[in-house]
Amino acid sequence: MTFKNREEAGRRLVERLIQYRSDPTAIILALPRGGVAVGYQMSRGLHLPLDVFIARKLGAPDNPEYALGAVGETGTVYLNPEAMAAFHLSRSDLQTSIQAQQQEIVRRQNLYRQGRRLPTLTDRIVLLVDDGIATGSTFFASVQSIRHLKPARLIGAIPVGPAETIRDTRTQVDDLVVLATPDPFWAVGNHYMDFAQVSDHDVVEYLNLAEEALRERSPPPFA
Repeated sequence: MTFKNREEAGRRLVERLIQYRSDPTAIILALPRGGVAVGYQMSRGLHLPLDVFIARKLGAPDNPEYALGAVGETGTVYLNPEAMAAFHLSRSDLQTSIQAQQQEIVRRQNLYRQGRRLPTLTDRIVLLVDDGIATGSTFFASVQSIRHLKPARLIGAIPVGPAETIRDTRTQVDDLVVLATPDPFWAVGNHYMDFAQVSDHDVVEYLNLAEEALRERSPPPFA
């Protein structure tokens, strides 16, 4: 399966998650940057609020695109044991990288939320979305971070990912909706016709548009 773009992937996910439409306890959390484009279409189709959950990949020393783990915005650090063993690394070896990504998380929190705090997730249904997963490290770090905030249910929404990673993901969430598990799987971007980079400006725009659309749908207060 190939998606035209992230927006199409989001619309297809809406069809699989329609039972959550207008649920007052539900919220969509998208992983920036690419996941926010998917999450925006989900927000429009499901009539649910959209926010970001920020997690940053910890790349391998000589191959920064290969994820050894990730840092979540609540402080959770996930390390892939197999990847760490393959590179003969310990957590202390990554401390500088962890601190650098924590600083980037703070920058993004300030930029994307513009002074707002992460919404309260306790007893809520959280739909966690990205534009796809490969090793799953960033998604897993986000799942672990969100679990500490005690949601009622944590639902993963993933357009595409390799079968092995998807199997691991299913064990970590209450439910997982995935649209495609191609074999062979090379990279998330290979399964999109348009996989243009999403900028910080785009993220803020998507969040503002989602909030505006929700406001327009809300009934006016009694006079």
